[in-house]
Amino acid sequence: MAGLYLHIPFCRQACYYCDFHFSTDLSQRVDLVNAMVHELIAQKEYLKGETIKTIYLGGGTPSLLAKKEIDSLLSAVITHFPVAHEVEITLEANPDDLSKEKLKELKASGINRLSVGIQSFDDRLLKFLNRAHHASAARQCLHDVREAGFSNISLDLMYAIPDLSDKLWNETIQEALRFSPEHISTYALTLEERTVFGNWRKKGKLKMVEEETEARQFEMLMEVLTPAGYEQYEISNFSKPGFISQHNSSYWKQFHYLGIGPSAHSFDGVSRQFNILNNALYIRSIRQGTPSFEREILSRENKINEYILTMLRTVWGCDLRFLKRELNDDLMMRSGEYIHQITQQGLVYIEGETLKLTRKGNLLADKIAEDLMVIL
Repeated sequence: MAGLYLHIPFCRQACYYCDFHFSTDLSQRVDLVNAMVHELIAQKEYLKGETIKTIYLGGGTPSLLAKKEIDSLLSAVITHFPVAHEVEITLEANPDDLSKEKLKELKASGINRLSVGIQSFDDRLLKFLNRAHHASAARQCLHDVREAGFSNISLDLMYAIPDLSDKLWNETIQEALRFSPEHISTYALTLEERTVFGNWRKKGKLKMVEEETEARQFEMLMEVLTPAGYEQYEISNFSKPGFISQHNSSYWKQFHYLGIGPSAHSFDGVSRQFNILNNALYIRSIRQGTPSFEREILSRENKINEYILTMLRTVWGCDLRFLKRELNDDLMMRSGEYIHQITQQGLVYIEGETLKLTRKGNLLADKIAEDLMVIL
């Protein structure tokens, strides 16, 4: 089984925290979708006939696309790739795009999972983040999504925002639960360098929240969502039983996937491809039939480090047998003393032949993974 990612690099306006590739100039939208269709055809052999289990339209803001544009992309996929009968097709959407008519169109196009960028139900914070929607639009859209017949929705929520009190964060989680989403993705605000917030930080106009505040608000998530019936199957992702994101899980489990569109990445188990990070250059390269990507052959050490970094964050943990069998890495021999140390500290535990983080260890996941990596 394999996955397919379609990057739609357009937004109505720039959120102040976002460093993904996008443009607020929509004039190239038709040309870019056509180029993506051509790239799908050109790359149809990349996955070597593996069945497509998941299709993910991300961005940017895929909900900006017209129905005919979504249909042309999905039609190209169905025509040129073997697709599983019960394929998961996710579309990222902003609340202000999800009118009742739009939801009918998405349903008719075959979208069966919506990932809605709520971030907050507080208008003051939404304005601070420069989100395009108001809290009332978020509430209305979630009501309309259910009425339209969608039974698999994911909400994005953000914490560790300046002036987000613990009380307001708890109210945000509780309000999200009132809509009973099948899935919740949560993100701490990070100040990336090439963003408005990153620029503000350089000028001393904005500071990150204290680490203690971020950790406390993350712990609040676990304390509220777990008893509400959500499994934390990856550090930032919670789902009801049977509703994990099949697409994102395929990344963490090292399944192969093809990325289409500007800035999209691909992985075939041997190498990674990185598409051009420029809309005009991407369109031109597709039209001229020249490569729209760069390729990196992964070393054994790269593969070990990627496996540890991704799988340690999940409920499935790092399979020590897999590392030894597939990557010739005896993690216990290489880092046994360190693993014993952090086990004693209550940060990890070994279940059978699998190394897993404890709830306490989730707070230090990146540091633990970094310490377990092979030095390149």
